[in-house]
Amino acid sequence: QVHVVESGGGLVQPGGSLRLSCAVSGVSLDYYAIGWLRQAPGKEREGVSCISGRDGSTYYAHSVKGRFAISKHNANKTVFLQMDSLEPEDTAVYRCAAGPESPLGGIADCSTWSLGYYGMDYWGKGILVTVSS
Repeated sequence: QVHVVESGGGLVQPGGSLRLSCAVSGVSLDYYAIGWLRQAPGKEREGVSCISGRDGSTYYAHSVKGRFAISKHNANKTVFLQMDSLEPEDTAVYRCAAGPESPLGGIADCSTWSLGYYGMDYWGKGILVTVSS
């Protein structure tokens, strides 16, 4: 059984930093795409960042490019989202998601995130990030 659990959210001032963690259990991160999506009140869900287990390629939404960085530690089955230069507009519930890539017969593909197509099978409950002074 696959479990996805987020941690690291909270309140931060504008310009500050937070690091979110996503612990995935039940599968190896090889050939699994892991990503972060967020949803703010009254706004549509947005795919923030994704990292491929197959080749390590990454995706960033235009709104966070240059400020956020995604990384993973395969042995610990953990994916991190380092968020710097945070802005009030980054306030949202952040959810981590995982999905098998094509070598495993799955459809998860970080390259399709720019189209709003995520193909993730397993989702965390979400964690709140609030950027406010």
